[in-house]
Amino acid sequence: MNATTRIVIAEDEAIIRLDLKEMLVEEGYEVVGETGRGDEAVDLVRRLRPDLAILDIKMPGMDGLTAARHIADERLAAVLILTAFSQRELIEEARDAGALAYIVKPFQRADLVPAIELALGRFAELTALGDEVRDLTERLESRKLVDRAKGILIDIGMSEHDAFAFLRSDAMRRRLKIHEVARLVIDDGLRPGAPDGDGPPSAADGLPPAAPDRPSPSASP
Repeated sequence: MNATTRIVIAEDEAIIRLDLKEMLVEEGYEVVGETGRGDEAVDLVRRLRPDLAILDIKMPGMDGLTAARHIADERLAAVLILTAFSQRELIEEARDAGALAYIVKPFQRADLVPAIELALGRFAELTALGDEVRDLTERLESRKLVDRAKGILIDIGMSEHDAFAFLRSDAMRRRLKIHEVARLVIDDGLRPGAPDGDGPPSAADGLPPAAPDRPSPSASP
């Protein structure tokens, strides 16, 4: 955890907002702004430029998904969604709006930090993709490709961090975009240690054999 991580909170229930702020401060995060309105949340993020915005889905002024879409479209900060529901359709809608992780209320302290760090890590990845793809829709499609490729690499024993690091370094080596290398992983069997996507690594490469390619579960969001 980075103790200097700066966070804006947008939650219309004052008690939840207060509890959340207390948890964040105790975990070493810096809460730089808070509000109970979605429209004010976007203004705060634009003005304060935090590392992360934590948004409730239902708020006056502007709902959390619309606020998330504004923040993601402008690439202002990572977005973590708070929701009282865990329906797949709602989670997919939040993901498509640009949310990078979510927590279902009521949440525990043990749920909070991993979700925050996941959102921050994915925002760093999305920023790298955004340097390649300017349009939000294309960025989201690229992100889905990268998530599928990471899922395949995780299946052969890599961590999520190492999987993305491989995609990025291989993109630099090949002078391709990251999502293009992700497509090589998905379609052509590119793996660490395998020359130019000629199939999965062998035991001689020092890596476990690759599992058969299959779409990985969609990342929450």
